Amino acid sequence: MVDYSTILMLTIFLISIGIMLWRPKGINETIPITIGAAIIVILGFVSYEDLKSILSIVSGPSLTILSTIMMSIVLESIGFFKWIAQNIILKSNNSGLRLYIYTNLLCFFMTMLFNNDGSILITTPIIIHIIKYLALKPPQYIPYLISGALIATASSAPIAVSNISNLIALKIVGLDLNSYVKIMFIPSMIGILTMSLLLYLLFRNHIPKQLGLLTFNDKPSNIFTHPLDPSAQSELDKNLFKICIAVVVITRGAFFVLSPFGIPLELIGLFGAFILITIRWLKMRVGIKDVIINSPWHILIFAFSMYVLVYGLKNVGLNTLIILNFKEFIEQGTFNATMIMGLLTTALSNIFNNLPAVMIGTLSITEMELNPLLMQVAYLANVMGSDIGALLTPIGTLATLLWMFLLKKHRIKITWGKYISVTILIIPVTLMVSLLSLYLWILLIL
Repeated sequence: MVDYSTILMLTIFLISIGIMLWRPKGINETIPITIGAAIIVILGFVSYEDLKSILSIVSGPSLTILSTIMMSIVLESIGFFKWIAQNIILKSNNSGLRLYIYTNLLCFFMTMLFNNDGSILITTPIIIHIIKYLALKPPQYIPYLISGALIATASSAPIAVSNISNLIALKIVGLDLNSYVKIMFIPSMIGILTMSLLLYLLFRNHIPKQLGLLTFNDKPSNIFTHPLDPSAQSELDKNLFKICIAVVVITRGAFFVLSPFGIPLELIGLFGAFILITIRWLKMRVGIKDVIINSPWHILIFAFSMYVLVYGLKNVGLNTLIILNFKEFIEQGTFNATMIMGLLTTALSNIFNNLPAVMIGTLSITEMELNPLLMQVAYLANVMGSDIGALLTPIGTLATLLWMFLLKKHRIKITWGKYISVTILIIPVTLMVSLLSLYLWILLIL
């Protein structure tokens, strides 16, 4: 007998996700997700008790991510990211390879300091400014743009605070931040290094050896007001830069030092953002208006609504279907748990995005009645799939969709076909290395 309620719930979910990814007329991704969530609540797929539970799960991670975005807004306002772009070009010393390494390192550290979506929004314009200044041709600039995007997105795996889906899932399985890093940092870094090596081998013949002679008299268009102008650089307050970066680093460290004492991550993050805003006001007399206007407050509604949709799928039996098909194999040991959940989440992410995929996977894991170790292993493999495996297609993560949007905005043409022609050679190998590293690392330390 056909279960019409399941078909209806799945239809609402797919339409909501489809419109979110399509974004007709540039509508904010929150709108279709919120409308879809409202419909399933009205239809009774999700109860009001469920809503209370969902709110308690997603509010903290959302505010934590929001606080890091506030910090990035402050740093941008004082010229920090422009200063980075200028110095990357200067320190590359006309070497295309050196520029390639520096831009990849920039993307890695921006994600580690902020989050994957914020990193894409920061680093993509910087790389675009650089390649336009250097007048690179498409075969020459594609390595910088694609490698930067992949590294920035994958770099959310080593520490959970760089990705909202990681934080939400972390709370569900009851794993603390330090335990996550202890298990995930080394395998994730092995995966990222593998990705970096594969990308270099793929692009090595396209990376220009020499960038051409740079002078301070050049007047490129469409980039900074005074690019590479020593007088403009001298006006920048480097002491303010140092203080602000110190605040960001200390806040990041405080997540790991203070969270074991029960201090919520969102309070630590918001306090760090408050300190940064205060320092800017004391130094520059710039208020909080730009932070309030430019902060993506809708992220709170987006995360909540997305989770409502996923909870609706859970309530109509999607999790039960996953449990019936995979539980028996996952219970056979950590190797099976690692591979099955990593590959399953990869598949789900590339079908309808990694945020709902990692939520579905995590909820399924918690209902399998696994022993605590096996549940945590399955969850961490789930994260590998959503952070690394999801990069196979642009649809897999919001970060890659944002990246494609930014390229289009700047009239840089990289098609889905071109993107996938790179990722099909890089991501499967990187994912398998990451999952195997996770399995072996768990055997070593646990």
